[in-house]
Amino acid sequence: MKVTFYESVDDRLLKFAVILSKYQGKWVFCKHKERNTYEVPGGHREENESILETAKRELYEETGAVDFEIKPVCIYSVAGKNRENETGGESFGALYYAEIKQFEKELHSEIEKVCFFDEPPVEQTYPQIQPLLMQEYIRRSTFDDRGNI
Repeated sequence: MKVTFYESVDDRLLKFAVILSKYQGKWVFCKHKERNTYEVPGGHREENESILETAKRELYEETGAVDFEIKPVCIYSVAGKNRENETGGESFGALYYAEIKQFEKELHSEIEKVCFFDEPPVEQTYPQIQPLLMQEYIRRSTFDDRGNI
């Protein structure tokens, strides 16, 4: 599996949105009802939906976040066969970061619970992808607009 980062690609190539997020200084991860691992909120783009709309919808559906600030980080691609990509070709997604201020009282999705961590959990659903997305976000967030630390 290979993860590559881009500044931009043709919008039509963007199939996924992943949202790294924090709530009160803690990383937000979801636990799916059918898995024993944790994952970053995100999912597939629906027809006639902008990639930002995908990110906002997935963040709400998977965490119940109703008040948040969201911003784009970068574009990423994953190449290699996995359950989302049977051909192994390059598939593209948009990476976002959100500061969550408020959640709904209950979830209405396949997510069992939302968990908060000081450090990302070891038991991640996509261990070959999620840590790299987080590293890229952290790398990019340590520099200002002129590339200064």
